[in-house]
Parts: sequence; C-alpha cells; structure tokens
Amino acid sequence: MTIIDRKLREKQEMRSSILEAAKELFAEDGFQNVSIRKIADKIEYSPATIYLYFKDKDAILFDLHNEGFRKLFEWQRDRAKIKDPVKRLSELLQGYLSFALKEPEYYDLMFMLFTPLPRILKTAEWRYGRRAFRMLSKTVAECQDMGHMTGVRTEAAALGLWGAVHGVASLLIRKRASMLPENELPGFAEEACMMFSHHLLAIPVKK
Repeated sequence: MTIIDRKLREKQEMRSSILEAAKELFAEDGFQNVSIRKIADKIEYSPATIYLYFKDKDAILFDLHNEGFRKLFEWQRDRAKIKDPVKRLSELLQGYLSFALKEPEYYDLMFMLFTPLPRILKTAEWRYGRRAFRMLSKTVAECQDMGHMTGVRTEAAALGLWGAVHGVASLLIRKRASMLPENELPGFAEEACMMFSHHLLAIPVKK
C-alpha cells in the first residue's frame, strides 16, 4: 500500500467515525441538542478535525440521510425485481419494515427525528430518498393497472401504504407497543404489514 493509499484510507475511516458518532448522538439526544464539539468529544478528537471533513452539522446530517436512504434502496433493490406487482408490493412493504427494525438509528434519523428537513429536501443531490419513493409508486401504479386500489391517485395510495407501515415501525422503534409481548412484536408487525397490503389490494378505493 502506498502512502497516498494509506492516507486516503485513514481519511475514509475518520469520516466514517464522525458519521457513526453523529448518528448515535442524533438518535440519543436529538439533532438540535448535538454540537460539533459533542461529536468531537465522542470520537476523542478536536472540533477542528470535524471541520476538515464537514462544513457544519447540517452537512453531517445530509450525508447521514443520504447513507440511510442508500441503505434502504439497496435493501429493496432485489425485491423491486419481482415481476408480479402484487407480490412485489407486499415484499417492498415487508422490506421497508425489516429495514426499520434492522437499522433503527438510521430509520429514526430519516423519518422521525426533528431535523431541518426542508433544507435537505431542496437539495437535488438527495436522490436516494426520491428513488425509494419512486420505486414504491411505480409498483403501486402497476397494481392499479391490474384493477387494484382504483379511484385514488398513485401517489396518494403509495403515501397511504408507506404511512401505515411507518406507523408500525415507529411504534416498535420508540417502544410504544409495550402492551404486547416483546418477543412477539416482530411477528405482530409483519402480520400488520401484510394486512395493509392485502386489504388495500382486495378492495377498490372509491372517491
């Protein structure tokens, strides 16, 4: 390994350490309560080191959002190749739920944490989030072409399905389903997710 290669790897490792520390702190304390100094203290470096890699805290958040959505997109990519739109939709919803429970810190940051989201949404580079929603919307449209979920706009149907699964994921991640046996929660969540897709696919929606 050359000196240049070693320095590049060290920079990549430092950047990853900063992002991982920030992700944990944002999830634990809330974005507004985390400072650059707090992130630096967690990795035991000076704040000046953080600024060598990121302009400010918003830039760190932006990269974490992109990374989270990239992970979600990769998680769903094979499911998106399923030919049958009905089966594909069910698998995409199950995959979304599985991702949320497998990566709760990323999911919390992406969808639940109070953050300066408008600034992120205005940035054209925030591509993975849009691609993930387009993937779902495309599948919904194909299901509608088969006669399912008729009488409602594709984006509205996609939003409804997404919102339903998000609600289940949020309840589990924030531990708001303590009335149910903890060891059975994943199973309950999976059944609820299946109920959403099967029910909506079976009954046409009328205006």
